[in-house]
Amino acid sequence: MSAPAGAGDGPDHGAPDILRAIRLGLDGMSEGQRRIGRMILENPGWAVQTNVEDLAVRAGVSAPTIVRFARAVGCDGLKDFKLKLAGALALGTPYLHRGVALGDSTGDVVRNVVGSLTSVLAEWQRRLDPAEVERAAEAIHKARRVDCYGAGATSNFLAQDLQARLFRLGLVTNAFSDAHFQLVGAATMRPGDVLFAISFVGRMPALLEAVQLGKARGATVVALTRTRTPLADLADVVLSTDVPRDATMRVGTEAYVVQLLIIEIVMVMVGLRRGPQVNARLKDIHDVLQTHGVDNDDPAMMHWGSSPLGEDGPGEAD
Repeated sequence: MSAPAGAGDGPDHGAPDILRAIRLGLDGMSEGQRRIGRMILENPGWAVQTNVEDLAVRAGVSAPTIVRFARAVGCDGLKDFKLKLAGALALGTPYLHRGVALGDSTGDVVRNVVGSLTSVLAEWQRRLDPAEVERAAEAIHKARRVDCYGAGATSNFLAQDLQARLFRLGLVTNAFSDAHFQLVGAATMRPGDVLFAISFVGRMPALLEAVQLGKARGATVVALTRTRTPLADLADVVLSTDVPRDATMRVGTEAYVVQLLIIEIVMVMVGLRRGPQVNARLKDIHDVLQTHGVDNDDPAMMHWGSSPLGEDGPGEAD
């Protein structure tokens, strides 16, 4: 059976049309494939979350039939089908949010928004390659210096967050959001350094130029991006953020949460490699912040700034 019109080649291309492709292709399918198609059309959110065995049991077919069905609707396999289905849920329904309809109650909105995110995260977790996470953590742990580069508002924030986390672990690390400083940083890198580039889009020219320069200087390039992007092609290690694109936001909620999760995972993996001393270092930082920070949990410290004029706050007594 040839691929129906509208089915695409990659994880994004044609994603909104996968449900339409199933509907249009039902008449030309075998009875088993029609059962699969109807099951998915009735509950596409569940189909994204569940595994091939559960899909097969509910449709009353074998697991290989599920895979053949995915190929029949123009996908490379089950993983590609699930990614396109998740994309259809993201882009093929109302622009406000794919899981919310007019008239939904507040409880429905809470349940559907959280459930939608949970579905995407479950599929992303199955696709994430632990070996790439391992390689990234090992390179960072051994690095002389780690530069964190972001391109765009969200990526810049994430680069700053990553730098702050790695700094707490005792690494020499920088975060640059300015394209000029990224080039300067890349020009001073050498073998043993890590350039950690963050971009969901993965094709920002200024960032790609800095990455190319850092790579030419011998740095290991770790990219937090989607696969099959120019940034991924340049990287030595790719931490995949292959989630459905948001209908209106350049970096949607799913992409943002996935990027935060990868940064957290990498930070923990690096910390584990650095041994017991990192725990002592983090405890010292915690104790200092609790003792001296104005945002600690001591009510006296939290409210001293609102004391009436004439009353002594910390450091104000004669």
